[in-house]
Amino acid sequence: FWLKARKSFFSIGSVPSLAFTMFRQGALCLGLAALVDGKIYFSETFGDGWEGRWTTSKWKESEGTAGKWVTATGKYYKDEAEDTGLQTGEDSKFFGIAAGFDSFSNAGKDLIIQYQAKYEKDVECGGGYVKIGPKQSDLTTFGDPTPYNIMFGPDKCGYTKRTHLIFNYKGKNVLKQKDLPYKQEKEGTSHLYRLVVKPDNTVKVEIDEESVYEGSMKDDWELLPPKEIKDPEDKKPADWVDDSMMDDPEDKKPEDWVDEKRVVDTDAVKPDDWDDEEDGEWEAPMKDHPGYKGEWHVKRISNPAYKGVWEAKKIANPDFVDDAEVYKFSDFGFIGFDLWQGEGGPHFHKN
Repeated sequence: FWLKARKSFFSIGSVPSLAFTMFRQGALCLGLAALVDGKIYFSETFGDGWEGRWTTSKWKESEGTAGKWVTATGKYYKDEAEDTGLQTGEDSKFFGIAAGFDSFSNAGKDLIIQYQAKYEKDVECGGGYVKIGPKQSDLTTFGDPTPYNIMFGPDKCGYTKRTHLIFNYKGKNVLKQKDLPYKQEKEGTSHLYRLVVKPDNTVKVEIDEESVYEGSMKDDWELLPPKEIKDPEDKKPADWVDDSMMDDPEDKKPEDWVDEKRVVDTDAVKPDDWDDEEDGEWEAPMKDHPGYKGEWHVKRISNPAYKGVWEAKKIANPDFVDDAEVYKFSDFGFIGFDLWQGEGGPHFHKN
């Protein structure tokens, strides 16, 4: 797995737009999208001294399952210095690394998360997603239990493959109800992931500059309780008929219907050497019944009394409380990769 980010940033300034980018050619920046001006919170090229700006997680060290990060160009590159990025270097390991930056909130701003990833191998099981969350006091403990605000990017294990997009809401990590498409199919091919979260609680996702999703956080993530619930006091009437089909009362089994599959072979003859005392009482063997027609079933017809599938009526949910700002996070302070890689080699880079 290989990561690089070029011109990538989270910045905050007079323009109400935010961005974070990690691309395939070796740099990573965090700031607020400086369309006019703004503050760059974090910028990384994975050049000299990058290890001092990043903290490797020790979360899995005691178990001996912590993988090592390396910098590399990957198998395919144009310029070695320009195209060096961060890569997972071992198979069947957990990889954790994170970097901190000055805290900020996305309140009232477009939040853009963008990065590019390349899988050097055909990954059978492994993630390539990024986590962005609130300020952490000790990034050496960064790992799966670490709270985050957003998780975004490709993930595959066996037949389950998708582009993850998870939002944390009031301490709960909430997955999108319908998976986003998975694009990391071709070995050695880079893909650009871009997420836009807007103050109107809408989301847009692009992969390779092609829109794969536009919609509402409220509609497509179960962040809020439902507005309506089934009335617990509503009961199905005792005479409610919910069987759409019924046996035809006019259909009768034919008198000549044969449903015996086997019958005694009347042509069989007791062997001359059969000894009743030694062999027991002789019985004629069974044979397939020549007139067997199979098991008879009464014909099914539409039930004239059918009323449909019964459902309890809906009532207003007393626990529903609307939130006009489900998009908003009060604190972004770290970026990190917390990944399991069955096959090492995926590469992060800049663009």
